[in-house]
Order: sequence, then C-alpha cells, then structure tokens
Amino acid sequence: MPAPETPERMNHTNNIPARILIVDDHPIVRVGIRRLIEADAGLEICAESESPDTALEAARSSKPDLALVDLSLAGRTDLALIRALRDVAADLRILVLSMHDETLFAGRALLAGARGYIMKREAIDGLVRAIRAVLAGDIYVSEKLARTSTSRSRESLAPPCRSPADLTHRELQVFELIGQGNCTAAIAEQLAVSVKTIETYRATIRAKLNLKNGAELARLATIWIEHI
Repeated sequence: MPAPETPERMNHTNNIPARILIVDDHPIVRVGIRRLIEADAGLEICAESESPDTALEAARSSKPDLALVDLSLAGRTDLALIRALRDVAADLRILVLSMHDETLFAGRALLAGARGYIMKREAIDGLVRAIRAVLAGDIYVSEKLARTSTSRSRESLAPPCRSPADLTHRELQVFELIGQGNCTAAIAEQLAVSVKTIETYRATIRAKLNLKNGAELARLATIWIEHI
C-alpha cells in the first residue's frame, strides 16, 4: 500500500505550491519572511496575521498547509496559540520562528503541538529548509540543539496527543513536580494533600496526555521541566 500523501507530497505531485500562513506582529518582519518564502517556487503566502484571533480566522478560512508562528505577539509569549491553531485546523503543521532561545522554548513549543522551531537569527539561511522539513513530516530543530539533546532523539520530542498546557493549574503543579523527580509521597507533602489525591492527579494527567503508564508520564514531565 502506498504511504498516505502528506501536504508536501500532494502539492509536489500536482505542481501546487504549499500554502503558508505567517503569524507575526511586526510588519517589517513579515516583509522579510515573505521575500524569503516567495523566492521558492514551491511555496506561497496564503495569509498574514498579527494577532492570535486573526491567526485562528486565517487558519480556518485560508486553508494553509503550514503556519509560521512567532510566539511573542503583543508583547507576550503564548504557547497556547499553537494548541488553538491545531484545534481549528487539525492537519495544520506549525513551525515556530522566534527570537527566544531555543534551549528554553523549543521543547515546550514541540510539546504544545509545533513540528519545528527555528530562531529568527537563523532564518535567512535556514527558514525555507525548516519549512520543507516540517512539510515533509519531520521534526525540525537546529543542528546545535539536536547535538546537545543527547538524552533523546528528535523523534522523542514529538508532541503528545494533548499538551501539558491543557492541564489545570493544580494538575500542572503536580506534573512539574513529577518532572523535578519527586515521588508521589513527596508531592503530597509539598502540596499538603493525601497520597491518594496525588495518585488521582497522576491518573488524570496520564489520561489527558494520552500516556500509557507512569514511566511515560515521568519522561514527558522531565522533558517539559527542562525547558521551563
């Protein structure tokens, strides 16, 4: 049986450029991105947005294959936009283009549902390559970050079915304490609740994040806490 067609494979077959949504609140940055992308005959800009609300509307109406998203809009860094874009367009692939240090934010962006992360200072030489990689179904991070991630491969950074950003405040507290290496009893003591309550939280978190067991929970929580 042939492999299912990815957006890039379908566009390549039909000679239709992949459609790109740009989300950035700086007009001059959007101009630069547009020039880089339009220089590639296989890519086209289908919409531009400067806020989360307009980005979500564009994702619904313009049917992009990929959204190129800046995490910092209107002066705030918001990973929730990644999840919201996936909610309105399940097949949309998201590549984060950010000024923020990838060692602090790349892992969290991937866990939130992005498929790649590239810093703006690398965009001139690497943006189109990153877009192509994400359209092809790969996880994209810089070579430097990939080399330093010795404890896990790029594939191990793939996002779960749900994001830790979807957890309630209390669930996220428990999740992060797990990531810091605390056992159930220690977490219960720190939060001044019973061990049974923490066990219930652990079960709820596993269900929300579609994790099979405690080992998967501990692994994902550790990756998350490393990028706070």
